[in-house]
Amino acid sequence: MKKLRVLVLVHDVLVPPPNAEELDPEDTWAYQMELDVQSTLTALGHEVKVFGVEGDLNPVKTMIGSFKPDIVFNIITDFHDVITYEAHFVSYLELLKQPYTGCNPRGMVLAGDKGLSKKILRHEGVPVPDFAVFPRRTRATRLPAGMKYPVIVKAATKHGSAGISQASIVRTDKQLQRRVQFMHRTQKDDVVVEEFVEGRELTVSIVGNERLTVFPVWEVWYSKLPKGSKAIAEARVKWDVEYAQGIGYKTGEARKLDPKKVKRIQDIARRAYRALDLSGYARVDLRMSEAGEVFVIEVNTNADLTAIEDFAEAAEAVGHDYGDLLEMIIQAGLSYEPAWKRVRR
Repeated sequence: MKKLRVLVLVHDVLVPPPNAEELDPEDTWAYQMELDVQSTLTALGHEVKVFGVEGDLNPVKTMIGSFKPDIVFNIITDFHDVITYEAHFVSYLELLKQPYTGCNPRGMVLAGDKGLSKKILRHEGVPVPDFAVFPRRTRATRLPAGMKYPVIVKAATKHGSAGISQASIVRTDKQLQRRVQFMHRTQKDDVVVEEFVEGRELTVSIVGNERLTVFPVWEVWYSKLPKGSKAIAEARVKWDVEYAQGIGYKTGEARKLDPKKVKRIQDIARRAYRALDLSGYARVDLRMSEAGEVFVIEVNTNADLTAIEDFAEAAEAVGHDYGDLLEMIIQAGLSYEPAWKRVRR
């Protein structure tokens, strides 16, 4: 790829300091992804500028106007602390006719709502667990006919397993009522309840627009899980390193899957990506039951790109180092055609 002007947009509190590469990793973990992207793109020879985004769009427009980037490498995950505004921020980039990395706004909206995305996936024949949506206005909660306990209770639009713990798995109407009310109160969000799939937790990472590169099936497991606990991605697993280490949190290429099963899982992930009109890159989260049935749990657009996390490691497993992965993501951004490019003149 030719050398480009790349504007990396990050949250203002996550701009790596000038000496970040000299610091201990324990001091850089909060902005490690931003640092990995910045340092790797610079090492590849691109002209890189990192810009911290606050609560005003005008400086973003000014920076784009002065730097004139070939592409914006977008690492913004919310705006005004509102996760659903992530898609609106990307819409703003499109209004500026600025090429960017990652998913388009439409795909972000569809995938970002767990209830809406499951309705679309089910309509398109992509396997998902039975589910129900309980808006914040809900007073009484009961499972629809045909749904069975145990179920898991989640916030509809939050990231990072917000509000998810072992208590999220409920087995009775009374527990369901309490947990839904708890999530409404603490997460200020609609709630999605889905049948809990006992089994293995899998992910498939994908890059592309019209042509997709689907990486190997990855797996999450817990080698020291306490007796009676379920293997789920609790919020503490993602944000508390000591807790994750204590329960033996590990990830790696999925174990003991025959090639036909791997292809089946990758095909399901690819169909989910297409059904939700995604572009750029995303990670599809799935669970496989003890009987071998595979279900899509959710789809994460603009997934974590930290060099030591699953997305990058899955790419490396098939020969794409971290620099290759970032170049693939940039190429997907440059080749994506937003609406303004398709307007007849």
